[in-house]
Amino acid sequence: MNCRYVGVVTGIGLAVILCSPVRAFAQVSPSLGTAGSYSVLAGSQVTNTGATTISGDVGISPGVGPVPHFTGFGTVTLGGAVHDADVAAANAQGDKNTAYGALDQGCMVTFPGAFKELAGATLVPGVYCATSFHLTSGTLTLSGTASDVWIFKSSSDLIITGGAATSVVSPSCDVWWRVVSSATFDANSSLIGNILADTSVTLAAGASLSGRALARTAEVTLSSNTISTCVAPAIPPALPPSLAKGFSPASIAPGGISTLTVTLSNPNTSVATLTAALTDTLPAGVVVAPTPNASTTCTGAGAVVAVAGSSTVTLPVGRSIPAGVGFTAGECTMTVDVTAPASGTYVNTLAVNALQTSNGNNAAAAVATLTAPALGPPTLAKSFSPISIPAFGTSTLTITLINPNATIATLTAAL
Repeated sequence: MNCRYVGVVTGIGLAVILCSPVRAFAQVSPSLGTAGSYSVLAGSQVTNTGATTISGDVGISPGVGPVPHFTGFGTVTLGGAVHDADVAAANAQGDKNTAYGALDQGCMVTFPGAFKELAGATLVPGVYCATSFHLTSGTLTLSGTASDVWIFKSSSDLIITGGAATSVVSPSCDVWWRVVSSATFDANSSLIGNILADTSVTLAAGASLSGRALARTAEVTLSSNTISTCVAPAIPPALPPSLAKGFSPASIAPGGISTLTVTLSNPNTSVATLTAALTDTLPAGVVVAPTPNASTTCTGAGAVVAVAGSSTVTLPVGRSIPAGVGFTAGECTMTVDVTAPASGTYVNTLAVNALQTSNGNNAAAAVATLTAPALGPPTLAKSFSPISIPAFGTSTLTITLINPNATIATLTAAL
């Protein structure tokens, strides 16, 4: 069985490793149909006490007893309309029931025991199943993107306690709570998502829900609550990639070899793919070494183009910079060996917009300097061996010609 890692921290601070089977298909967010405009939907009645704010419609169907099936609405600020045992409410209940059935998807993780405590947990997108879900005095973190889906299937209850210390952090509004029995909120507690309860939903004083409270057979009970439309956090624009470069060593003798490394960085959580080739033109006087040793760690197809003796090195279109993780940017490199036959100081620049990717272009130039200092003229050294001889003895005179440069020094006059 394939597994993936899910980190969970319990409310008492115990670290747990949760291994969850990878499903062959992804969880699917159901359509609510006409129920999509409803913030509250009940089967029997809706009761309210205190100042409550409801962003959407309220519906009751079929209702129990004579109309009206809602009370305490004189202190409700309502963003929609009340549909009491009418055709619209009946249609909404039907569509909600269809969505309830569609949420009965295969479990990615089934938690054992009488209930699963969600406080302190960090969960990736998936379908999570338990006898009952509890969220008490802590934060449930849903780790993913705005397009991801979480489905929680409780075969009995959903219980939210802990007051203001209880919260859900989610990048998405596609969070679904399928509850076979009832959902209850403690005072001042909060939740994100769409609750589809087969029986009832109860919110104690000051509790809030960013989503919907939809009950099939029984009542929805409110008390100075806020039920608002869930708004997913805005997706920030992609940050542009960046370039850096350097020579190693940064100083060589004329004709020596240095490795040029160009580092491509991607601060985004999505891969940055080159939409145009990245070409670095070497400064005059610097060329690709006789053995280029050109390579790249950027993923994708196509070799680095670097011809010995040429003045350019190119990373082909289609290569990709890895995605960043957290606050750490994804990086890859392009390397090539270069040489400078003559002495000098050589400044190598990759201009703004030289790197063009699916996440944007580099906003700052990348600069590196290679020096090949002149080592000076040839020098002479001489010695006798032996240095002391008797009269008419023999000693060998050795004259040593020293050339510190990488190029041959040819005598232009007799020595």
